Amino acid sequence: MRIGRARLHSFLLAPVLLSGAAFAAAAGECSANPSALGTHRTVAVEPREHGRIGTMNYAETLPLVDKEVVLTFDDGPRTPFTERVLDILAGECVRATYFIVGRMAKAKPELVRRLHAQGHTIGTHSMNHPFPFRDQGPERAKAEVEEGIAAAVAALGDAGKVAPFFRFPGLGRTVSVERYLGQRGLMVWSADFPADDWRRISADEIVRRALTRLEAKGKGILLLHDTLPATALALPTILRELKARGYRIVHVVPASAAHPKTPTTAEAWHPRPRPTFVSFTLAEVLDAAALRPLPASEEGPCLLQPASQPPTAFAARRRPKSAELALGSAPDVHALDR
Repeated sequence: MRIGRARLHSFLLAPVLLSGAAFAAAAGECSANPSALGTHRTVAVEPREHGRIGTMNYAETLPLVDKEVVLTFDDGPRTPFTERVLDILAGECVRATYFIVGRMAKAKPELVRRLHAQGHTIGTHSMNHPFPFRDQGPERAKAEVEEGIAAAVAALGDAGKVAPFFRFPGLGRTVSVERYLGQRGLMVWSADFPADDWRRISADEIVRRALTRLEAKGKGILLLHDTLPATALALPTILRELKARGYRIVHVVPASAAHPKTPTTAEAWHPRPRPTFVSFTLAEVLDAAALRPLPASEEGPCLLQPASQPPTAFAARRRPKSAELALGSAPDVHALDR
């Protein structure tokens, strides 16, 4: 399952050409790729009934059955990585949920339109991805929410094309903003597990963490970023492994006349807890000097910790910035927080 780093530049810098077959795949016609993973089903949700989801922060999560996965991507769009991710998803007939940053949408509105054209759900992730978001204050935080939505609407030209889904930058939730979002009818998304791709780990490690955590949960919302080269490189392997292991992709949309609310039970939104195990590779154990407690002051823009992180949690020291991160032509929301 190793992914050679030497493939990175050729993979990411090749011309971005989405074929007619790929567009057909994005529309749900998988005849061009009979072995595609595909999108198993669509779940339509009512945000006002279930306003906060994702077990990393909340008691409720999406009403999935075992072996179902929802793919989500944060922080985009960003060239050339968003295009690469879109090509990969289209080739596998997979639909995802995107949480876009307003100023990135203003820089690349054509990519926001492409997201919608390929059938993905578009939620929002604030205007500027400020960090720490919880330090913005209620009024500034509300402005970040509203400006981010307005930028997405402007890129698409239709408010109906933007889902009432919001994810806090860095999962930096606050009670006052959660209350405001609920009053606005916005569904707050956390996640059930991350792949830690924002940590600048290798593509192989992104694959390992995503699959290990999914296997431990059995189902859930996976958080990734469409702004990073290693994620784009890891995604084909993740999708291939999901298919090989019998997982199915679920696409989530807001309930509407076109998509009536999917019938569910109250219990389906409250997953039964599984035993939690923490595992380390031998290399991680031997490299204990590279591990240290993660202070709250070092939370990054996408440090995906639960609201009540155990005091014994550890995180790897940050690695040097990768040169490939400079490839994107759109502004990099992460650069402000390094």
